[in-house]
Amino acid sequence: MAASRRRQWRAALTGVVAGSLVLLGAGCGVIGTKDDRRAAKELADKHFPGQLQVVGARTLFPGPGGSEVSFAMTGDRDAVVRLRVDADAGTCDREDCAGALAEAMERARAQAEGYRTLREAFDACGYEVVALGPTGTPPYVVAEFTNATVAKRLQEIGECVQRWVAASDADSPLGKAKATYVNVVSPEVAERRDRGEDSWPTLMRLTSSDLLASLTKRAYFSASYEIGAGRVDTTGSARAVRPFRERQKFGETVQHAVRERLRATYPRAVVSDYQWIWRLEPGRVDRQRGYVLFCPEPGPRGRCVNSDDAVLVTTDEHGNPVGELHVVHDVRDGSGALRLPPY
Repeated sequence: MAASRRRQWRAALTGVVAGSLVLLGAGCGVIGTKDDRRAAKELADKHFPGQLQVVGARTLFPGPGGSEVSFAMTGDRDAVVRLRVDADAGTCDREDCAGALAEAMERARAQAEGYRTLREAFDACGYEVVALGPTGTPPYVVAEFTNATVAKRLQEIGECVQRWVAASDADSPLGKAKATYVNVVSPEVAERRDRGEDSWPTLMRLTSSDLLASLTKRAYFSASYEIGAGRVDTTGSARAVRPFRERQKFGETVQHAVRERLRATYPRAVVSDYQWIWRLEPGRVDRQRGYVLFCPEPGPRGRCVNSDDAVLVTTDEHGNPVGELHVVHDVRDGSGALRLPPY
């Protein structure tokens, strides 16, 4: 009897596995890129013969469906043309494919020209752009930030930004911006970065997810520069950007320490787990400053929600407070939005 039940179980399990394999096989046609790549190549050969070569594709499943196909452009080593193709639907990003490809090519040319403006500005002041954010900004450059060098490096990078702004079209996003950012990675991290394929167009290689992951797997710095009337405040400021686990550990350390110190004045204080932006103190990489929100009394379920009180804290690089805490009250406006004083 037991043997019979085991045979029935094995038969049922075999049926489930077989059914799963059939579904998986059917799904491969849905989530693969082969048909979309072929459709994209045929489209390019028909409307722009000899001008485009398919160099990559990624599925957009389970999003809008189809694939994002990338082309290299003849005569422009930097440009990458990206087109969302759905061969099953016969559309490109839900539009007519011929028109969508023409628009994608124009966009790629403009992005390549913008990149060259950026690259030339940074090359002129001695900083190589080693990567770009997924949308083409912010740029990533290489520098060693220490207490002895951080102010000088921020100033130098700020001068690169000034060159970049001056060379940019006034109607471009940068030309209209009030501020911009530059990410700074250490030479050690940059040396070990994923460099992609040499055959890829420059903008495909510099925005590669593998490259960005290799640069951000360890803490790096984000430098910010204010822009007014085309002039850049080249002094800049910076903050440390940590991987998730490091960021959580830093936040827990500072929140616990602040809660314990607040309880001398507010015995029932509850600290919010919201993490504010922590900026480097000028000229220091081992001192950071930011706000911790708190409630003098616990709210519903013992939590701190919509706090109207905050503590300005200076910490070391691990999140341990250094010096006095500065309590600030009435940090929300009438609509409930936070209005924390500058720091």
